[in-house]
Amino acid sequence: MRTVVLGLGNDYRRDDGVGPAVARDVAARVAPDVGVYAVDGEPTRMLDAWDGADLAILIDSAVGDSARSGTVTPGTVHRFDSQDLTLSPGAATSTHGFGLITALELGRLLDRMPRRWVLYTVDAADVGFGCGLSRTAARAADRVVAAVLEEITRV
Repeated sequence: MRTVVLGLGNDYRRDDGVGPAVARDVAARVAPDVGVYAVDGEPTRMLDAWDGADLAILIDSAVGDSARSGTVTPGTVHRFDSQDLTLSPGAATSTHGFGLITALELGRLLDRMPRRWVLYTVDAADVGFGCGLSRTAARAADRVVAAVLEEITRV
């Protein structure tokens, strides 16, 4: 069974780097047959990374409308499973221009999807320019690393 982990984000946009941070930590802890990638959110790079995978585990920061209104708790981790739901393009706002949801839809249309995907999002506190995660996002990243490692052991 081919498993890939994709950490989406930009290390130079503070909490937007949570995906790559998780990917680096996971890469140091898994067997070499698990593909682990840090990608910038560009859809074709995601399609190439997960093409032919049985399971793709995706990690991204998220900023939704509720985050802009101040009702989201930064550092909150959400888990979405392709077996349990269908996401629409308006379901969440990625910090990436094209959006993860759009990439998932494009992959479906091009028949370049993993058999199953699991998405972990972390509500971002700060996606301004700068390096390093906020303390809140760093604590959330630790929880996501543990969850991703658990997902991998279940396959």
